Amino acid sequence: MFDGQFVFTQLMHFLPRREFNACVERYQGQRRERGFSCRDQFLCLAFAQLTYRESLRDIETCLRALEPKLYHAGFRGQVSRSTLADANRAHDWRIYSDFAQILIRRARRLYASERLAVDLEQTVYALDSTTIDLCLSLFPWAKFRRRKGAVKLHTLLDLRGSIPCFIHISHGKMHDLLVLDQLPIEPGAFYVMDRGYVDFARLHRFTQHSAFFVTRAKRNLDATRRSRRPVDKSLGLRCDQTILLSGPKSSRLYPDPLRRVAFYDVPTQRRFAFLTNNFALPALTIAELYRSRWQVELFFKWIKQHLRIKAFYGTSDNAVKTQVWIAVSVYVLVAIIKKELRLDRSLADILQILSVTLFEKTQLFEALSVKNPPVSEQAFPNQLKLFD
Repeated sequence: MFDGQFVFTQLMHFLPRREFNACVERYQGQRRERGFSCRDQFLCLAFAQLTYRESLRDIETCLRALEPKLYHAGFRGQVSRSTLADANRAHDWRIYSDFAQILIRRARRLYASERLAVDLEQTVYALDSTTIDLCLSLFPWAKFRRRKGAVKLHTLLDLRGSIPCFIHISHGKMHDLLVLDQLPIEPGAFYVMDRGYVDFARLHRFTQHSAFFVTRAKRNLDATRRSRRPVDKSLGLRCDQTILLSGPKSSRLYPDPLRRVAFYDVPTQRRFAFLTNNFALPALTIAELYRSRWQVELFFKWIKQHLRIKAFYGTSDNAVKTQVWIAVSVYVLVAIIKKELRLDRSLADILQILSVTLFEKTQLFEALSVKNPPVSEQAFPNQLKLFD
């Protein structure tokens, strides 16, 4: 039977408390609590993400208006703008990064049976980055241009469920392909990325780890054709070749054969050339795999529209990374709730509902489920009929 807890309290019950405490202990987050713990900080910033708060003052004003309810919602520290600012500066962002990874592993298990756009049993990842503009005078560590600051979110997205499983936050000047040095490579998985990641020494790591990549070939690719396979041009395919790199440097960095698939997209009237180290899949599947990379672009658009990652509550490196990782945790938490409660609503709809029901005493499933109340045929039994 429902015990009358707030929606926010029920939501936080989906977070593993023991694992969170282990992350705090790992980075000694309790050493600088001063009456405002890492959990209090997480709850405040999660509330800010779920209710679209714009600033620390906004968070403080709203939470103090709910002060009689905060203890029952899990808050233990006194919420104030200065205390939250100190926590954003002092509490190690890696606490929330490690905790987000725990939630990500849980979400990936829940979405492991989701269907892909292509018929594959292997895991498919899409790799890309997005840039968030910042004021250079307020964020001097985030150098991007001469008079402009920015941070980059380098993201590896599991296309089953659109779950971000790897995120690296850097200043805006970091080149995209450098993140390949930090990328965990899973044997047998497919990694789909655009041609900004074409670096043959780094791509060869995928082959060495028995993983597969799909990317676009650059126009000045220096290669010789070893063999070719027949293709059905009515499907848009133009060629399917096995090639060897011919450049003096590229041939040394990637000595193994590569597969080149050319595809013509009729709606856009554009020709694409793809490179991959997989020789078993049909050529059309390679083209469809690259088309599925668009999901990571949709993910970036979604989080910028529905989460607070374009304006930050602190100006330090630690505060920015803390806010991003808590935003990721909230996104993954909503995805977990959607799956575990078997909700038919979209993630955006769930966030919209949560934003106005967090401190209502309603059962979480009832608040988020699609309700279609029955329409009575005789709504006003005493109403006389005008027409027979």
